[in-house]
Amino acid sequence: MDWLDWHQDYDDPSSDLSGRLRSVQRAIRNHLDAHRDGPIRVISACAGQGRDLIEVLATHPARDRVSARLVELDPRLADTARTAAAAHGLTGIEVVEADAGSTASYAGAVPADLVLFCGVFGNITPADTETTVRALPAFCTPNATVIWTRGRHTPDIRQDIRAWFTDTGFKELTFDAPDNVAWSVGTNRYLATTEPPTPPERLFTFQ
Repeated sequence: MDWLDWHQDYDDPSSDLSGRLRSVQRAIRNHLDAHRDGPIRVISACAGQGRDLIEVLATHPARDRVSARLVELDPRLADTARTAAAAHGLTGIEVVEADAGSTASYAGAVPADLVLFCGVFGNITPADTETTVRALPAFCTPNATVIWTRGRHTPDIRQDIRAWFTDTGFKELTFDAPDNVAWSVGTNRYLATTEPPTPPERLFTFQ
């Protein structure tokens, strides 16, 4: 897969990818709108070109209160994200070229208030997906929001993912899965009750 070519579907407003992007951006705006004061820390795994977060922050009043680490292994995509952040004057965004499946890539950036795992679960094994979901409490502040995506493709583990979030101490806020599209977007809030376990050094291997 050439991920640079894959991203071109974002430029077509009628594409499934653009529809998913709009859903993710609504969830991001909802989180920012609900946190009108104080700093907001964000991490984004497999961030790609960072369109979901950068395009929202470009015009959102919370933009100067947000510090974010975008983790992307492809240097072309990472460079595009950096260029876009700079073009919008988003000095709080850090783009690192690193393996998003490695816990070490988030050192110093967690726990975060907003955690984005978009475009991840559809490209890793079900076992790695469960490992990642169950490790997410270690990446979250109390009441943090996690936004994730997963398509309907086989094996369709979306209901399993929703259950893993619940089992791990999250409350589902929204699950956007229109009948006429292949994508789904979930939003969950972390209801911290105990100290989260130490996450494994490797969360997943991107396929």
